[in-house]
Amino acid sequence: MDGTQMDGRDWNIFLLPYEQAVEELKVKFKALRVELKSREEYSPIEFVTGRVKRISSIMEKSKLLNVPSDQLETGIEDIAGIRIMCQFEEDIQRLSQLIRIREDMSVVYEKDYINNHKESGYRSYHIIVEYPVQTSLGMKKVLAEIQIRTLAMNFWATIEHSLNYKYREKLPEEISQRLRRASEAAYRLDREMSSIREEIVESQMQFEDKSNLVSTVLGDIQKLYFFRRVREAAQFQLRFNELWEKEDVWELKKLSDEIGEALFRTKGADQP
Repeated sequence: MDGTQMDGRDWNIFLLPYEQAVEELKVKFKALRVELKSREEYSPIEFVTGRVKRISSIMEKSKLLNVPSDQLETGIEDIAGIRIMCQFEEDIQRLSQLIRIREDMSVVYEKDYINNHKESGYRSYHIIVEYPVQTSLGMKKVLAEIQIRTLAMNFWATIEHSLNYKYREKLPEEISQRLRRASEAAYRLDREMSSIREEIVESQMQFEDKSNLVSTVLGDIQKLYFFRRVREAAQFQLRFNELWEKEDVWELKKLSDEIGEALFRTKGADQP
């Protein structure tokens, strides 16, 4: 029998809306990250991943939760899964607020495994959303789980998942204890990083500003070459090289302004 036809269900067709939901949600949260960095210069989103649950995992979970095969769409909430990583615990709160006010998805409920972590030590913030997918047969609403974690939480959860797979959810007590201790260590790390969050964010923003400035200067120099202002472009390039060696950001900003003015004059001269 074809593995995609278990219980008379065509799994490929059944999973299509979930695959579409995952791809669309990944694009939307990545776009949100770009928008926030443009508007606020800082985004609570570090990176985004997503997956559709494997058929075997869906069947195992439906058996565990006693969900009838004709109620999978409502009985299993994480067939479509999005995982969003943040740097700080405070970022999780900020991001969850942004998700609640979105109009392209509806929050069904939330599960706080950070303040109420699992016995295993698992920490994460889960939001179950109802997301509308446009299919060839019309609009279909599917459930999706959004997991929001810090990088430390995700590292721990990835290791735990691998060990659970190896031991088939029956971890030896010694390993379970060590995992719980590791979870507490990861949590303390998150708290420590939060205590110096402002300094970290400021440093990252300064680095981002410098990177953007360098890109602007070099891009504008190339534009001068394009307009055949070769001598002027070469002079600016030499000045940039000197300032780059000195790491003089203030002078780089002044240079950027000068190049911008030169470009403005050049474009103005080319107009009839």
